[in-house]
Amino acid sequence: MRLPYVPDPPPTSTNEEADILARVQARRAPNGLIPLDRALLHSFPVANGWNSFIGAIRTQTSLSTIVRELAICRVAVINGAWFEWEHHAPLLREGGLSEEAMGVVRDSEADFSQKVAEGILSRDQAAVLRYTDAMTKTVTVPDEVFAEVKEIFSEKEVVEITATVAAYNCVSRFLVALDVGEKNP
Repeated sequence: MRLPYVPDPPPTSTNEEADILARVQARRAPNGLIPLDRALLHSFPVANGWNSFIGAIRTQTSLSTIVRELAICRVAVINGAWFEWEHHAPLLREGGLSEEAMGVVRDSEADFSQKVAEGILSRDQAAVLRYTDAMTKTVTVPDEVFAEVKEIFSEKEVVEITATVAAYNCVSRFLVALDVGEKNP
């Protein structure tokens, strides 16, 4: 990491900081703080907001594990956030994505339409990957890419997919800029 990690647990100087630390620890229980937390906890207010927002994205949406983790893992690949990949690829596998499909997610030049035709990806999965690519690579989502996502998913799910991609672009940029987990040279 480009900054020293805070101690585990970090010292707190106010009741508010102690409450924030307790919320972060509760979200990570029973495993304890991870390097990302120990970077964020340099600023208790930032760690608090992050914990609440990313916690909601990870645990309170209606998205299936595969849809959520497809978006997160694809962001990690595009942005070279290997700490993010290492934490989320196992969740995608556990969610039921095949190893062949995992290879497609990791291939930044994959032809998703061809992979659907080959039976490696479902149409839903390809739509999520195209949407994630557009949001991450160019920010602007072409109308046809959005139309496909809107046709497949409910409005609530479109909002949740969009928020997941946006949130994990934030996560990946933080991880890479500070080299959290020492994965980015």
